Amino acid sequence: MPDLPLLVSVAAELAPPENLTLITLNTNYTLSWDQSFAEGHAVNFTTQYVAKFKLRSKKKSPVWQTACEKTSRRSCDLTKLNLYYLGIYMLRVQASVNGRVSDWIMKEFCPDKDAAVGPPSRVDLSPAGSGLDIIIVDPLTSGNRSMKDHIPDLYYHILYWERSVDTEDLETQTLASNVPVVTLSDLKAWTWYCVSIQSRYDFFNKESSFTSPHCVQTEGAFLWWQIFGYFLLSLVICFLFVLVILCSFFWFFKTVKATFYPSNQLPTHFQYLCDSSGSDIPRLLTPDSDSELLCDKVTVCPEPPVPEIHIPAPEALPVPPSDSSGRHCRQGSGGSGDSGVYSTGCSSGLRQPDSIQSSSGDEDSGQSFLDLEQVKMKNMAPGLKTRLLIADEGVVDMCV
Repeated sequence: MPDLPLLVSVAAELAPPENLTLITLNTNYTLSWDQSFAEGHAVNFTTQYVAKFKLRSKKKSPVWQTACEKTSRRSCDLTKLNLYYLGIYMLRVQASVNGRVSDWIMKEFCPDKDAAVGPPSRVDLSPAGSGLDIIIVDPLTSGNRSMKDHIPDLYYHILYWERSVDTEDLETQTLASNVPVVTLSDLKAWTWYCVSIQSRYDFFNKESSFTSPHCVQTEGAFLWWQIFGYFLLSLVICFLFVLVILCSFFWFFKTVKATFYPSNQLPTHFQYLCDSSGSDIPRLLTPDSDSELLCDKVTVCPEPPVPEIHIPAPEALPVPPSDSSGRHCRQGSGGSGDSGVYSTGCSSGLRQPDSIQSSSGDEDSGQSFLDLEQVKMKNMAPGLKTRLLIADEGVVDMCV
């Protein structure tokens, strides 16, 4: 069996970690370290912790709690341990390679004393007349709770200044407050101001970093010329808006009119194609047009001949013989009925029932009768040309 002191000296040859450092912010804790030697094999590290007051007990040895076991990383996150903020703890780290272990290196840690405090988690600015309202949200723990639950004496150092292009001539002013809402008064109206805030804890001289600057413009009473200027500006904007709308509408209307109703007219020999359906000029028919519904069947018939009636001259008429029996000539019953045409071939004229004509052949009396017949035929001529006559209708002379 090998000698025990020899094994201990071999194990002690492995150098322990160096430069144990705590990286903290509010309740977020991370322990990191360095390794001074280079090994051909991977080095593992083990981190343990225990409350400091337990190391003072002489009756029983303290029980170390393991935070990180045999990890190759050179850091260990202690946030998940939920360490008591006002407690004091002892931390230790050991290195191991192929079964060889180094000595423990230890470090004392008190969150209240050693943990850094962070700046406010959020800052809001709002103008209040010629002043500013500052709303401050406390720094938060890892569990999203206010840090004032652990540090009741936490307060804020407020730094504000008037914004300017020349950063060398800035005149900063400071204000301390332990309340979350602060009002900055006695500021210039209509002026830009910037604000930056820092958290402080005087018992252990803790100071956080400043927040990024937040800038806002103060307000004030409106002057009459400002009101008039805003009103005039609004009128100009409205006028330009309406003008753009009208121009756009006019351009749209002009484009549509030029597209569907162009100013260049079609040639005359093409214009009849676009006439209305009621025009007598023929036009093109589309495939979908119901041309059959717009046409009627038309039958063309020849114009029937109009009979012409020739009246002979009075000198050519024969002198009728004297007839004492009083016979007269009338239209045959085989005619067209009430045609009103009397034959001149039978006798010299139509005798009225109560008329008496001498047989002496008075020429003056015969001439008057012929003139009367010519007047009757002239009056009947227009009617005969416009009336359709039956082809076989005629005038039949019959002597009674």
